[in-house]
Amino acid sequence: MKVIISGGGTGGHIYPAIAIASKIKEKHPTCDILFIGTSSGLESDLVPKAGYEIKTITVSYLRRKISLHNLKSAGMLLKGLWEARKIIKDFQPDIVIGTGGFVCGPVVYMASKLGIKTLIHEQNVFPGITNKILGNYVDRIAISFEEAQKYFKQKNKLVVTGNPIREEFFKITSEEASLRYKVNRPLVLIVGGSGGSASINKAVIDMLVEHPRNQFEVLLVTGKRHYKELMEKLSQHKEVLQYNRIIEYMDDMPYALKACDLIICSAGAITITEINAVGKPAILIPKAYTAENHQEYNATALEARGAALVIKEKDLKSDYLLSKIEEILNNKEKLQSMERASLDASKKLVAEKIYQEIIKLLKH
Repeated sequence: MKVIISGGGTGGHIYPAIAIASKIKEKHPTCDILFIGTSSGLESDLVPKAGYEIKTITVSYLRRKISLHNLKSAGMLLKGLWEARKIIKDFQPDIVIGTGGFVCGPVVYMASKLGIKTLIHEQNVFPGITNKILGNYVDRIAISFEEAQKYFKQKNKLVVTGNPIREEFFKITSEEASLRYKVNRPLVLIVGGSGGSASINKAVIDMLVEHPRNQFEVLLVTGKRHYKELMEKLSQHKEVLQYNRIIEYMDDMPYALKACDLIICSAGAITITEINAVGKPAILIPKAYTAENHQEYNATALEARGAALVIKEKDLKSDYLLSKIEEILNNKEKLQSMERASLDASKKLVAEKIYQEIIKLLKH
């Protein structure tokens, strides 16, 4: 079997692509897998680290308003289509898979025009513009949230699979996690994404400076670029560091997430999937100005299921955040209800489901 996978720009598109590749490789060890991305996206670093070959094409995003940038992007798109066509014809894949990001547009579109089987995977409740366009051309559309169905016209192509994530999130036990993160109080894990969030950091630090000794312990992951400045600010507030933990980066998220009683974070699709996998209640703070405001759609979908509370960035203040944390942790019935709702929203064996859809396509 020969497979091309394309997706990039952010980890939210790349990690599902790698998870799908790993499942295919598990089932077919001799399978030949090639990634197509851009030289500027995270995929150029993450894909080789995962052990896969990657080729790059020329492509850029489009702005919603008429601009000189869009004229340049149109020219780059034509070049990208030609480059994608050449790579596809040289490699001769059995199937081409897209996981979002503007780079997969020319790759998947060209594959469909060449008569090759195609599948796209959409991580978010509100689909990105690339996947919405590609939905008209591909053979199968794998979506992660039931709520995304209404945004695609081609209902007969849809299959709800969920988001593929690392198996550790399902395998790690509470006992294993608690050994690594020993606490005597409820643990509130706060993460602003891989790079951190200035707005979340500010609200949390303000809350801790005003209320250093809470009934709960905060584990704040600041992001590397924010850490030094925040620690300088906290140097005058020793009590905060005595009763809480502030770190710049976390490399064992499955353990921390399993150990915590409540997580506060932004609302990326993969993050939400990880939260649901371990069945934790969440306070979600969607990042403003994301493409098509997709994080707010993700957050409100989970809130509607009773698994999360949503705070918009414009409403994020220290006292309000503290009140919401206490509202959940001080109400055992609410906490348990949110835990059940979160676990109920989880989808198991996602990579396996996507793999089975790939096999179905190849058999027809």
